[in-house]
Parts: sequence; structure tokens; C-alpha cells
Amino acid sequence: FLWGVGSSAYQTEGAWDKDGKGPSIWDAFTHKKGKAFRNETGDSTCDGYYKVKDDIQLLKELKVNHYLLSISWPRIMPTGIKAEQLNEKGIQFYNDTINSLLENNITPIVSLYHWDLPQVLQEKYGGWQNISMINYFNDYANLCFEKFGDRVKHWITFSNPWAVAEKGYETGEHAPGLKLGGCGAYKAAHHIIKTHAKVWHSYNNTWRREQRGMVGISLTSGWGEPVDPHSQTDRDAAERYIQFHLGWFANPIYRGDYPEVMKNYVGRKSAQQGLGTSRLPTFSVQEKTYIKGTSDFLGIGHFTTRYVLQKNFPFLQVSSYHTDRDLAELVDPNWPAPGPKWLYSVPWGFRRLLNFIKTQYGNPLIYVTENGVSETVQCPQLCDEWRIQYLKGYINEILKALNDGVNVKGYTAWSLLDKFEWNKGFSERFGLYHIDFKNKNKPRYPKASVDYYKKIISANGFPNPREVENWHRKAMDTCSATHQHLAADSLITHMEMVTEIVLPTVFTLCILISIVLLIFYLRNHS
Repeated sequence: FLWGVGSSAYQTEGAWDKDGKGPSIWDAFTHKKGKAFRNETGDSTCDGYYKVKDDIQLLKELKVNHYLLSISWPRIMPTGIKAEQLNEKGIQFYNDTINSLLENNITPIVSLYHWDLPQVLQEKYGGWQNISMINYFNDYANLCFEKFGDRVKHWITFSNPWAVAEKGYETGEHAPGLKLGGCGAYKAAHHIIKTHAKVWHSYNNTWRREQRGMVGISLTSGWGEPVDPHSQTDRDAAERYIQFHLGWFANPIYRGDYPEVMKNYVGRKSAQQGLGTSRLPTFSVQEKTYIKGTSDFLGIGHFTTRYVLQKNFPFLQVSSYHTDRDLAELVDPNWPAPGPKWLYSVPWGFRRLLNFIKTQYGNPLIYVTENGVSETVQCPQLCDEWRIQYLKGYINEILKALNDGVNVKGYTAWSLLDKFEWNKGFSERFGLYHIDFKNKNKPRYPKASVDYYKKIISANGFPNPREVENWHRKAMDTCSATHQHLAADSLITHMEMVTEIVLPTVFTLCILISIVLLIFYLRNHS
């Protein structure tokens, strides 16, 4: 069983315009006012581009088996178009990172796409709304296989494509910020699924024999539980919740087509609008065959659960992905919500989701690619008791799923570092390591969860309850000492800022006042 942690390029690297990197849609998006919390950006974020060795040291401390990272497409191909330009410095950066990981016995799991599409492709072609992305992305993927595939054996084509489609092209909360209600998300997803299949076939036909790696996709989904398990309408609504979320991408890859319930609901609502064809695109017979079976493993991201019930949305002129589903989502007020109001800790939902995947998709090989919890408090919280409880609860449910016969082979805690959290800026923090973003050196401080997760990895799970309780106590003791260290460092940083800003300002004012007084003096005497 593999234990690891993950991160993504845009969220952690910084160096947004350094060493030949081209702009991504997230650079363009966050540089517009009002798109992210407090107009924050990922321009420098964790400075991961300059701190690879430091961060690999953290991975060694954790004793992880693997590290999940993503490659920034515009860092190695500034315009996104292979024929136009390659950035050798970007390629060298990822070569060095991969080599350093392997030298330290850490397996790289590499995602080709964690949302940072080259801005040029968005401007020229409309990004994932355009079918030409399939070939551009395939060129990029083949370059990655060529340059890094001799050492990387676990490839993810797309990380959480649901968010790319729904938040990028339906609600506009994420880059590129388009609100193409009712059509945009379905079209983007359609092109992403076809792109994924093309990349898998490229690897299968060109690289697999020589490199002997695996290509999968990482899908993030919550679990939907019926409000009333005895009500057929609620059970159907909960099923729809999962099919519109996970099934939207998993069903074509494992069964050859969109879920029947998606086709029925979107088709019916499109007809009510007087549209000649469904807003959900269709795959041809050849495409279905081509797409089915194009995953050597399934990456699963999972954070939380919702109660679901039937809710009819009357015929609306303005259509949307959300009203297409005819359901409402609820939460139990007793569920712990340590951080943001969307992320409730509901461990039992994870086991049910994993069993659903086993039943629906023929028990595929699963790697958990994202699972974690964030905090939203503004002052540093190194004694993250809630994260320890969250990890303990969710990892325990994976063990139960393993005992149910689910073929889950690895777990990735999300995430290694506090980082730029998309439109939430730095207000949400998922890291096992705290970063003081006010300090120009971006120092990393371990939270209590580091000590706890390290123990889980060493023991390959949980031994007896008394020992686990002992881990908890030791982790909380360690974080108190680290907190004092952080407080001292913060004071020094504050003093440095005072020295750097206040003293020069006072000095400048003194000079100006002296000049004014001198002029005044000279005038009087003349």
C-alpha cells in the first residue's frame, strides 16, 4: 500500500513569468480584480520553483512512498503549441525534480493537467470549448512521455476535470471564468474525455512497451446519501448526484458512454426548452469503443458527503448543470465542519463511494489522489486536532473498504503545503505544513498532523487504539513547541518589515524636513 502527499503546479510553484514560462489561464484570471479572495494571486505562492530541495526534505521527514505533483503545461510549452516553442529551462526543472524524488526513494505520480491551461490556447481557440485542444494536449502529453517517461511510471491525464468544466465554463468561479450556462460545462467535459482517451491510446501504442508505466485519470467526487433511505425518489436523487458528478467522467471511460440518467435528464430538459438536440453531446459508436477501457487505474479525490433529496426545478428559460439534476443537497448540522462551510467531515461516505466504484466500474485499481481538510482561520493553527481526526476517520474507512474487497492500493493526503487555493486565495489552508506567506523566505512549519501522519505511514495504518492515542498526544506536544518557534520568527519578520519600511520612510522624511528648513533659513537670511 502506497502512502503519499500531493500538490499542484499553479498552487505551489510561483515564478509565474520566470525562466521562459508562458502565462496560464490562472495567471490571466487572478490578475483581474475581484476574481480571487482579496485579489490574491499564485504569482509567487509557496516559491516551490525555488525550493524543490527543501520540500523533498519535508517528504523525507514524512517517509512517504510517493509524491503527487503536476506539470505546468505553459512552463514547458509557453504557448501550449509544440511546433511554436519548447522551454528547455522548464523541462530541466521537472527533470531535476523527478530525479531528486527518485534519489530519495520517493515515487513521482505526475498529473499532466491540474487546471493551468496555456492562456494563448484560451485566447486563440476558447480553451476546452474547442475540439482542437485534443491534438494540442496530446502533443504536450507525448512530449512529457518522451522527456520524463523513462522515470515516471504513474501518469494522470487530468486532475478533477469536473471542476475544470463546471467551475471554469458554467459558474465562472474558476479560470477562464466563463458562464456558459447549461452548455459550456458539458462541451468542455466532452472534449476532456476525448482528450484523455487519445492520450491513453498514444501511451499504449507508442510508449508502453518501452516504459511499462500506467496512465489513469483523477476524478474528485463527494458521496450522495439519500435523506430518506426508504424513499425511492430520494434514492434515485442520490444516485443522480453521483452519476452527474463521478459518472459524468467515469462512465464513458469504464462503460463507454455517459450515464443513462444524465442522457435522460439533460435530453428531456433540452427538449422542454425547444432545442432540437440535447445540450449533453453524444459519442459516436466508434468514439464509445475508443474511450471505453482507457484507464490503467482510477485516481479518486474525495473530501465530503451530502444528503440528497428529490427537488423538481420547473421549466426554466435559463438552463444549468445544477437544475438539470432535479435534486437538493443538505448537510447534517452535527457533522464537524472544521474549516470552510462546504467541507464537512463525514468519513463513512468514503467507504460507500469506494464500494460504489467497485460495483459500477468492475472493481478497478484505485489510488486515492486527494483527501484532506482545510482551515479558514487567519492566525496560524499548528495544533490541527481536527485534521488528525479527519485523517484518522477517512483512512480507517479506506481500510474497511479494503476489507470489503475494494482494490484500493494507495492514499495521498492533500496537501503537503498550505498553498494558493484558487478563487479562495490563501484563506483556505490544506497543508500538513504551515507557510508564513508574509515572510519573503516562505518558511515551512510542521503542523501536528505531520507527526501523526508520519506514524500512520510507519505503521502502515493503525495498530492498537492505545498506541494511536499515544501518537495523538505526542503530535499535540510537538506542535506546541513549533508554535513558539513560529511566534518568534513572526516577530522577527515583523521587525524586519518595520526596519525595511519604517526606517527608510523616517529617514526620507527627516531629509525632506531638513531641506525645507534649510530653504526657509536661506530665504530669511537673504
